[in-house]
Amino acid sequence: MSYTISTEPNARLRIDKWLWAARFFKTRSLAVDALGKGRVRVGGAVIKPAKEVHVGDLVEVDIEGLTWQVQVLGICEARTPASVARTLYQETSQGQVKRMAELERRRLYREPAAALNGRPTKRDRRIMNKLSN
Repeated sequence: MSYTISTEPNARLRIDKWLWAARFFKTRSLAVDALGKGRVRVGGAVIKPAKEVHVGDLVEVDIEGLTWQVQVLGICEARTPASVARTLYQETSQGQVKRMAELERRRLYREPAAALNGRPTKRDRRIMNKLSN
């Protein structure tokens, strides 16, 4: 199947549609939610869903604490397979270093409460009280 991807400098598309087409979000409504919460920035500025993104724009997307810093390479109105969607953007080297560092930190860091299953038992409570005193 062929997909129409425009790489011309004057090509533009609503940011919520582009985020959906580039597969940063599963649905457009999730993309709109992220935009409303200020988790997407174009050129460093927080934007609204109707803002148009152009080829060459620098887009920062925060997804679950990970920041993707990408440059827009193409515009496509349809949601394409992941291999094609990956050609719509290129991650900046600085953004990739930061994202990989955060992934490594998450891999090495263990949440203290991860070992607890549900509410603490009476024994767990005694141990916590002993440690806090």
